Amino acid sequence: MQEDIFERRESVVRSYCRNFDTLFVSAKGSEMTDANGKTYIDFLAGCSTLNYGHNDPDMKKALIEHIERDGIAHGLDMYTDAKAEWLKAFEDNILEPRGMGEYKIMMTGPTGTNAVEAAVKLARKVTGRSNVIAFTNGFHGMTLGALALTGNAGKRAGAGAGCNGICGTTHLPYANAFGEDVDTLDQIEMMIENSSSGVDAPAAFIFEPIQGEGGLNAASAKWMKGIAELAKKTGALLIVDDIQAGVGRSGDYFGFEIAGIKPDIITQAKSLSGMGLPFACVLLKKEHDIWKPAEHNGTFRGNNHAFVTAKVALDKFWKDDAFMKEVRKKSDILEAGLQKIADLIPGAKLKGRGMMKGVDVTSGDIASDMCSRAFEKGLIIETSGADDEVVKVLAALTISEEMLQKGLDILFEAAEETVASHKVAAE
Repeated sequence: MQEDIFERRESVVRSYCRNFDTLFVSAKGSEMTDANGKTYIDFLAGCSTLNYGHNDPDMKKALIEHIERDGIAHGLDMYTDAKAEWLKAFEDNILEPRGMGEYKIMMTGPTGTNAVEAAVKLARKVTGRSNVIAFTNGFHGMTLGALALTGNAGKRAGAGAGCNGICGTTHLPYANAFGEDVDTLDQIEMMIENSSSGVDAPAAFIFEPIQGEGGLNAASAKWMKGIAELAKKTGALLIVDDIQAGVGRSGDYFGFEIAGIKPDIITQAKSLSGMGLPFACVLLKKEHDIWKPAEHNGTFRGNNHAFVTAKVALDKFWKDDAFMKEVRKKSDILEAGLQKIADLIPGAKLKGRGMMKGVDVTSGDIASDMCSRAFEKGLIIETSGADDEVVKVLAALTISEEMLQKGLDILFEAAEETVASHKVAAE
């Protein structure tokens, strides 16, 4: 049996496959098909890496044409036609319409954690300080520097030793960490300004506009603006980790746009390539671009195949605001469907923003049961949060309204069965 090879040869560190125990062989749009011919609606989308769905036909065509003409695949950071075309498309469709002409683009290694590492290194280099302020429930990556910024105890334990060390980090309360009635901005400002708090002067503040792995906690415009002002006041740089919440997932291209702020540094990855190819970068204000040549590099910082598909994504979806209008409409459908589920479960509540929403069902056991039942019914969906208590929807932004509703109906059925099961268990 083909599946035996995974158990025999793949490390036990694997995770998603444990919840979705089948052999997938093809995918298109918002559906995945396994070796038995069963098709599943995908509400995971590569953990927000496939915002435009699986195998977009226009991106696929452009990539095939690039390969067939022997276009550059790997070019380190050399000048290539594919890179030039993507840079121009990003400038025209993203930066200029948002008045962000002051930003330069730094190519990093191909993953989000590579972008975070580069961002933090630069902030320390610019400021001459070492401490970085991160926030409760944050997730920034799995390499040691990024992991030091991450709050999750399980992820941090994977380092095999304390994460902070030379990667000096202070964790402070994220927006609404103590409930919606407590403004954590006041507490954060006190900790920073109190010379006896034990918090060193920061090189940077780093936050996610919406915490994906942390449980879909969404920062308000007021909170984001407050952190931006505090960073400026203290001489620190503001880094926004927009890796999971970006590229349209929040209802705008950038997850922080509702706050009207302009971070010093922005990290991008996941859906940047358009169709799941590894691609990450850092946007930085020109005055902070003080690197010496090759002072930060990476063998795979020039994935030209990703440049090709990313350019198509920009030209196809970001020429005007039509795509975001569709996304916001689907966001309303998503919210209505999730509210029906929340109403089934005592204490449950909606979380997130845009097409990055979910339901806190109060228990990791309940959330896990719901997702397992949903998978049996043909829906791929995962959990997040400190105790995996949030059922998280990350459907492709291009999903049809009909398929989105069908997936929500499956999730509702799974929730009904889970509630009934847990009531029986309780009795």
